[in-house]
Amino acid sequence: AGWADEVLRCKADDAPFFASDYFDQIYACALTLIHAGKAYVCDLTAEQTDEYRGAPDRPGRPSPFRDRSVEENLHLLQQMRAGAFPDGARTLRAKIDPHHPNVWLRDPVLYRIRHTAHHHTGDAWCIYPMYDFAHCLSDSIEDITHSICTLEFEVHRPLYDWLLQHLAVPSPRPHQYEFARLSLTYTLMSKRKLMQLVTEGTVSGWDDPRMPTISGLRRRGVTAVALRQFAIHVGVTKYNALTDVAVLEHAIREDLNTRAQRRLGVLRPLKVVITNLPDGHTENLPAANHPLDPALGTRDLPFSREIYIEQDDFTEVPPPKFFRLKPGGEVRLKYAYIIKCEEVVKNADGTIAELRCTADLDSKTGGATSSRKIKGTIHWVSAAHAIAAEVRLYDRLFTEPEPEADGRDFRTCLNPHSLEVVTARLEPALATARPDERFQLERLAYIALDSTSTAGRPAFNRVITLKDTWAKEAAKG
Repeated sequence: AGWADEVLRCKADDAPFFASDYFDQIYACALTLIHAGKAYVCDLTAEQTDEYRGAPDRPGRPSPFRDRSVEENLHLLQQMRAGAFPDGARTLRAKIDPHHPNVWLRDPVLYRIRHTAHHHTGDAWCIYPMYDFAHCLSDSIEDITHSICTLEFEVHRPLYDWLLQHLAVPSPRPHQYEFARLSLTYTLMSKRKLMQLVTEGTVSGWDDPRMPTISGLRRRGVTAVALRQFAIHVGVTKYNALTDVAVLEHAIREDLNTRAQRRLGVLRPLKVVITNLPDGHTENLPAANHPLDPALGTRDLPFSREIYIEQDDFTEVPPPKFFRLKPGGEVRLKYAYIIKCEEVVKNADGTIAELRCTADLDSKTGGATSSRKIKGTIHWVSAAHAIAAEVRLYDRLFTEPEPEADGRDFRTCLNPHSLEVVTARLEPALATARPDERFQLERLAYIALDSTSTAGRPAFNRVITLKDTWAKEAAKG
């Protein structure tokens, strides 16, 4: 609740509200409508009710049971309440206008019979109020002033107002406001379809960091500030539109760039031995915690004879404009020295076991003789001091901007690479990371401690990459 409070900037009550808590009051309102001649019990089946109601382009007809007396309607509703009739045998309908241009005002159903146990009230009831009836009354009981709905409920608002008016709800009455629902590219927002992802095991649960749920975003490491900034940017509109998920991702990056302290980590380690340093050599190098905020100071970064670099930062056959490490080439280690690759040591199967390099000991970053310029700079960690940690590389759940376009099954667009788990090597400062902290792994991504992390088995989530890699791929065509 605390994180939701921070997102909404309000204090949520600890107790959830259930419309079923008001079933007695809603039933009393149904009796009031019958007494006023504004509701009647109807014996039409669901199919017949739809036929009589008509459609926007087809006029409605009055139910043959519309003119029952108040006494008969009261008696029948009480029998419905007592369980005297089977499911679907009768309904209670509002007596408005069977010919109204708005189909939702053509004597809508208020109550139906269902002999099914309720998750909150058990077997106490066998008649249940319809959404439109319970909606306005629950709002009134809870002293709601602004009832927020999506655009498809705009045609329901006249019924919302009619019920409050004819039940003499005192002012100030709640008012329904409609706005466009949020739709994002590469995302599903339907709860029913998200449930399908959960029940079929496509994701680990509602709080899976790939899910567009508050719990999923929170677990991934997205902050309340980022969500508020996104909401402000998107705004409230009266027309349905598809928002590029890159807008949300930009808000996340903007927030994390400001708050996240910098750290070094290697996702796919490649061992490097610096041969002109003695065995057991260790030194501490100063590293800025945040380049944009000097007040955050520096930390000591251990450096030793054996380090890890990223596998992608070395290639034996470099393409044009490759400025990272290659045989005979030089590269600067962030916060440390310039090194030169002297030898590539391979395993029996031809894979690279380690690189042997020499360091220009006069090139230490920040030193008096560190002015030699090198085009490439890469990150690293000390092999002797780094911690092993599981890093979960989350990405978009779908490969297509509109997973359900042209009526296709959204499951055919699932991204097989939406989660990759690697055993990374991280600088030792991350051993004391807290759940409320966010970090930037320099040159890689923003990360956050996962809720499943333990002291003996740290686990981090990739909140988001530093750059929009999807836009880059799209530009390639």
